[in-house]
Amino acid sequence: MKLSNIKEILPTLDNVEFQLADGTFVPKHFHVTEVGIVTKHFIDCGGTIRNKKVVNFQLWNANDFEHRLKPTKLLNIIKLSEEKLDIQDAEIEVEYQSETIGKYNLDFNGNHFVLKNKQTACLASDACGIPAEKQKVELSELNSACCSPNSDCC
Repeated sequence: MKLSNIKEILPTLDNVEFQLADGTFVPKHFHVTEVGIVTKHFIDCGGTIRNKKVVNFQLWNANDFEHRLKPTKLLNIIKLSEEKLDIQDAEIEVEYQSETIGKYNLDFNGNHFVLKNKQTACLASDACGIPAEKQKVELSELNSACCSPNSDCC
């Protein structure tokens, strides 16, 4: 989800809720402690230099259990970060504490925001010598009608 998407969604909501991929919710008393732009300048294993920018939200739970972040407040935080940090429209990455700081993609399911698990991947698989994954097929899934004992095709 891009920053422009969340800015369109927030005015339509009564509450801001985040759900993890396992179905549990981020506690309702969370804070958005950071909104920023993160730039990653790196070289992949194939030698290609890459640049990646994401808008970063950091969610944090404090012991102020009565705290509730309203959509208008989050929208104001976003607008302030755009103005002060010159943040442009980019994909959103959310940081949230699990066993360590987890990084998630952001989605919206029509009711609340969903923190989608991220996966690592090789960006230069052709240069790494990793063979393409072969499609696995169960023999029972193959169309065996032409080779059935009564088909007269064999």
